[in-house]
Amino acid sequence: MAALTDVIDALESAYPPARAESWDAVGLVTGDLGQPVRKVLFAVDPVVVVVEEALEWGADLIVTHHPLYLRGTTTVATNTPKGRVVHTLIKNDVALYTAHTNADVANPGVSDALARAVGLTGDLVPLRPFPDDPWRGLGRIGELPAPMTLGDFAEQAAAGLPKTSWGIRVAGDPGRRVSRVAVSGGAGDSLLGTAAAAGVDVFLTADLRHHPASEFVEAGGPALIDAAHWATEWPWLDSAASMLASSGVTVETRVSATVTDAWTRGY
Repeated sequence: MAALTDVIDALESAYPPARAESWDAVGLVTGDLGQPVRKVLFAVDPVVVVVEEALEWGADLIVTHHPLYLRGTTTVATNTPKGRVVHTLIKNDVALYTAHTNADVANPGVSDALARAVGLTGDLVPLRPFPDDPWRGLGRIGELPAPMTLGDFAEQAAAGLPKTSWGIRVAGDPGRRVSRVAVSGGAGDSLLGTAAAAGVDVFLTADLRHHPASEFVEAGGPALIDAAHWATEWPWLDSAASMLASSGVTVETRVSATVTDAWTRGY
C-alpha cells in the first residue's frame, strides 16, 4: 500500500510544479501526506459529482486537472459548492491533488494525449516550446498518417474525443486538404498567432471566441477546429493514470467518465 507522499512524488516527477504558470494553483489541496492510498480517481474537474463518484468507488485520492480554488477564497462553508467539496473530502479522508498548467506543458502532457486521440502519429513537438527545453511547452504539432480533407479530419477528431452536448465546430473549407496539425488542450486563443506562424494546416483547440477566430480565418490562417474545453483535456486522464500505474507506486487507478463540461445540452 502506497502513502500519499509516494503518489505525489510520482505525479510531480512527471508534472513538475515548478513548470506551472505563476497564477496557477497546483499541488495538494486536501489530505495527509502519510495517509494510505489504495485507489486513485483521475478527473478533469473537482466538482461535487466527481467527489460522489470517488466515494462510491472507494477512492482515497482524486487527481484533477483543474484547480478547486484558482482565485483564492475566504470561506469553505458548506453553503457554497466548493466548500461542500472540501468538507466532504476531509470527512471521508479523501485527498485532492491538482496538476494543471504543469501537466499542459509536460512531455508527455495534456496536448500529447489530445494529439493521439485525434489521430496524429509519429513524433510530436511543442507548438510553443520553452526556451530552455525544446521538448516541453504548450500545444503540440504532428502529422496525420496521410493527408485528408478538413471535413474528414473533423469527423475523425469528433470520434476520437468524448461526446459533449455540442461536439466540435469547424472554420474553413471542409474540402481543404490537411496533413500538418497543431493541437492545444484547453483554451487556445493565445496560440492562434503561433499556430499561423508554424505553418500548420489546421489548429484544434477549445474556447475560441468569435472575433479572434473570424479575424484569424479572414487573414488566411490555418483552418480551425473548436472542441469543448473538457473534451480536449479528458484524454490526458488516461495518460496520467498509466504513468502512475507504471511508476512503481502500487495503487489502483480509474479514469472518471463523468462529463463535467459546463454545457449540458444543445438544441
